[in-house]
Amino acid sequence: MFTGIIEETGTLLSVRGDSSGVRLEIAASKVLEGTAPGDSIAVNGVCLTVTPGDGRFTADAMPETLRRTSLHALAPGARVNLERAVAAGGRLGGHLVSGHVDACGRVISLERDGIAELLRVRLPSEVARYVAVKGSVALDGVSLTVTAVEDAGLTVSLIPHTRATTTLGLLRPGSPVNVEVDVIARYVERLLSAPGSGAAGQGGLTMEFLKENGF
Repeated sequence: MFTGIIEETGTLLSVRGDSSGVRLEIAASKVLEGTAPGDSIAVNGVCLTVTPGDGRFTADAMPETLRRTSLHALAPGARVNLERAVAAGGRLGGHLVSGHVDACGRVISLERDGIAELLRVRLPSEVARYVAVKGSVALDGVSLTVTAVEDAGLTVSLIPHTRATTTLGLLRPGSPVNVEVDVIARYVERLLSAPGSGAAGQGGLTMEFLKENGF
């Protein structure tokens, strides 16, 4: 698990392979501290198993990962967001992020709003329903609070620190963005649709359902 708090941005050194699978080589420093072969690092929000080296690490991405994320579009020289898996007892500064990307969205627009920048992202319909205003979402691995939801997608507000310390400050209209919705939304949907839940088809959560399921 991750928290969506980016530790550093690395540089993609090389990509070897094709649609059947690729090996990424990424230059990094901080995320290599204490990292052993087989550990997990989130690369633009994608959980990958890594082999660390001297000032760099390698990781393999399988076809499913390439189909569902923006990793297939990366070229040598690209900057990527990096985060090590959270240690038990560590601070949870963002929200629980699994590193399992749901879909690849597209930047619609960026607009200044005082010191912040409003980032609008178009979402595939199959994941848009899991997004709620004031809820959490991970974009390219960055934990963010949703400020608006519309048919086309969502809007988040980027503070100067986020723009300066992650790759989100490099996005432009049309840029692909890895999207991971809050896993809690998926579990709630599963509970609501489960046979015998007592809440399926009622159009919302009932008090009886909440009590029965420990909410």
